[in-house]
Amino acid sequence: MTSESAPQAPELSVVVPVKDEAENVRPLIDEITAALRGRVAFEIVYVDDGSGDATPAVLATARAEVPELRVLRHEKNAGQSAGVRSGVKAARAPLVVTLDGDGQNDPADIPKLLDAYRAAAPGERVRLVGGQRVKRQDTAAKRWASRFANGLRSRLLNDDTRDTGCGLKLFDRQAFLDLPYFDHLHRYLPALMKRDGWAIRMVDVGHRARTRGASKYGVLDRALVSIRDLMGVMWLMARRRLPGEVKEL
Repeated sequence: MTSESAPQAPELSVVVPVKDEAENVRPLIDEITAALRGRVAFEIVYVDDGSGDATPAVLATARAEVPELRVLRHEKNAGQSAGVRSGVKAARAPLVVTLDGDGQNDPADIPKLLDAYRAAAPGERVRLVGGQRVKRQDTAAKRWASRFANGLRSRLLNDDTRDTGCGLKLFDRQAFLDLPYFDHLHRYLPALMKRDGWAIRMVDVGHRARTRGASKYGVLDRALVSIRDLMGVMWLMARRRLPGEVKEL
């Protein structure tokens, strides 16, 4: 293959973990391509986390029709953070953006995150730009639980964001892979990036109501897990010691 015919290496990998989201797969892929084609060289990496519905079939059809699309499949369901990590490990671009597969994150907001990342000066050491949802389109119970959890987390971790649960985040691939891995890692990326000495930026983004499929979690089960996760992240933050610049002599 000559250099003229070789595909352009992507600058951005869009990672989308999904489980049982057959109805949302193709509409979201079409929105991603509409938002990014002509703006940036990109790829889309879907990670099917052991779906039991028609998600694999829909992804197979889309892969044959969308040249930017790649598809990974977990043999067993392992959770959203595992899906994100599998997608980031497979990504070919130095920058990764994640978004939820239920269609509530708007792909049209991805360029805003990319512009904010590019605008940072090298000396600012920005490695993550996160979305912060405005005008949440969730149930009242979910909005209340999210406000409480975000307020508590922000006070305890000092992570400079009011909405760490937003799935729309853009980050440096290697900086992500250097983080300690654990289940639900994706909800603590701002704090963990700061733990490693990196700067973060936050951008207001939209939020949409789920119009297809069903939510995969409830308010109570997420709250109970979050308490345990928060304690673990607090321990990780307290145990980190940064060496400053590392030079070979």
